[in-house]
Amino acid sequence: MTSTAPNATNQATRPAVEQVAARRWRPRVTHTRPEIDSAAAEQAAADLLTAMGLDLTDENLAETPRRMARALIEMTSGSDFELTTFPNEEEYDELVLVRDIPLQSVCEHHMLPFVGIAHIGYLPGERILGLSKFARMVDLHARRPQTQERLTKRIADHLQSALAPCGVGVVIEAEHTCMSLRGARATGARTTTSALFGRLRDDPRSRAEFLALTRSTP
Repeated sequence: MTSTAPNATNQATRPAVEQVAARRWRPRVTHTRPEIDSAAAEQAAADLLTAMGLDLTDENLAETPRRMARALIEMTSGSDFELTTFPNEEEYDELVLVRDIPLQSVCEHHMLPFVGIAHIGYLPGERILGLSKFARMVDLHARRPQTQERLTKRIADHLQSALAPCGVGVVIEAEHTCMSLRGARATGARTTTSALFGRLRDDPRSRAEFLALTRSTP
């Protein structure tokens, strides 16, 4: 009897300990969202389209203000997620790179989309990141009006603070419809931005390896 009691206690407490550990290394990632007034957004869209001379009594345009407002809300609202990390038990210290992560955001100057891909790499420290979380992080930060430069740095800053790695690098390549569909109408022109921290910034060999891999073709 006395030999089984401690085991029973351990079995009872182990799930609670595991739950605490899980919470510690799977923090909920979110960002402050502005309050959205969907009805006001729809009315504003209707006013804009009317001011542009469109007839909203036309059957083809009657629902356009609602769809327009919903589209903009969707394009500027990212989903929360759990930032799952794991102990770096193998003490892996080489580059981890996830390439060609789809990205879409909205230019804050014209409220037009820019679309492209992100490449994210890091040199692990004590913890490694679940691979799917790279795409989740890109999506969370991308879905808001902003510049590409700011988006690139936000993703890199987030990884730097969440993982405390030996180095972080983010490269984004995107086509901005505010430049390809209007103004210069430079169809196909792509903008590339980068943000590097730690050894990926300061060590020439690590920096060269990361940038070379982001430029390589499959």
